[in-house]
Amino acid sequence: MTTAANLEQIAAQLKGRDFLGLVDYSPEEIRYLLDLAIEIKRKHKAGEVYQPLKGKSLGMIFEKSSTRTRVSFEVGMYQLGGQALFLSRNDIQMGRGETILDTAQVMSRYLDGMILRTFGHRNVVELARGATIPVINALSDQSHPCQALADYQTALEHKGKLEGLKVAYIGDGNNVLHSLMMGAAKLGMHFSSASPEGYDPSERSVKSSIEAAEETGGSVRILRDPREAIEGADIVYTDVWASMGFEEEQKEREKAFANYQVNEELVKYAKPDYLFMHCLPAHRGEEVSEGVIDGPNSVIFDEAENRLHAQKAIMAAIM
Repeated sequence: MTTAANLEQIAAQLKGRDFLGLVDYSPEEIRYLLDLAIEIKRKHKAGEVYQPLKGKSLGMIFEKSSTRTRVSFEVGMYQLGGQALFLSRNDIQMGRGETILDTAQVMSRYLDGMILRTFGHRNVVELARGATIPVINALSDQSHPCQALADYQTALEHKGKLEGLKVAYIGDGNNVLHSLMMGAAKLGMHFSSASPEGYDPSERSVKSSIEAAEETGGSVRILRDPREAIEGADIVYTDVWASMGFEEEQKEREKAFANYQVNEELVKYAKPDYLFMHCLPAHRGEEVSEGVIDGPNSVIFDEAENRLHAQKAIMAAIM
């Protein structure tokens, strides 16, 4: 049973932490962030002012283009009472040869927190290593923890619980899959994925997720057959077949993933009240049919909205 003392202890241990991946957070800490996100969302909808970060500044370094990530962090920081500075590679010296460590130390003298949306995960790890302020992973090639937190907030709002639910991911074994898998394992959920040969999730991510699931009563299964993966699923998830950086492989991937489209025939194997999720942007007619993504089971826009509230919870907790 969670007590007020437990919550105070969790809140205290989150202050000043980096948010690089869900692997670094305990099940109790993840659930604390989910509950905080839901409460922050309630306050926002009720028109209640909640500004724990008044007078604070967030630096937002973007090496990749973005819609949801940029807007949700920038608006979120404003709603929390602070300000956000958008910094592209072309805006700062890091894009012209200054080391990440030097950038981290300089930014730490000006800011109260930083986010980095990057290609190589080692970049966000290096930024956090050099910074004396909290660093948030806003997406790397290895993980997308902010997205996963928003996804599980959405599932909790619609299902009323997370433990014991089955999540089925159909498609590319990418950063989104890695974070969803780890989140499911940490929260005592049952995770199954199906990807074509050559597009599996990383062995290290699978291994660490299985270890986490063993401690919470969850499970992780990596499969080939999408029908086997989706059987009895409470949540069905997919992503684009060619993520940013892999556009030149589009045609090749279309062939490899031809039998992995989430469509009306495939979702018959899920539970009737399944939730369909997609991190967006989506390519209708490729990884998902229009009938599924725009159908009654789809919660993609609730999911997108919750990027705002989940990230506000992260910033409020660690900054």
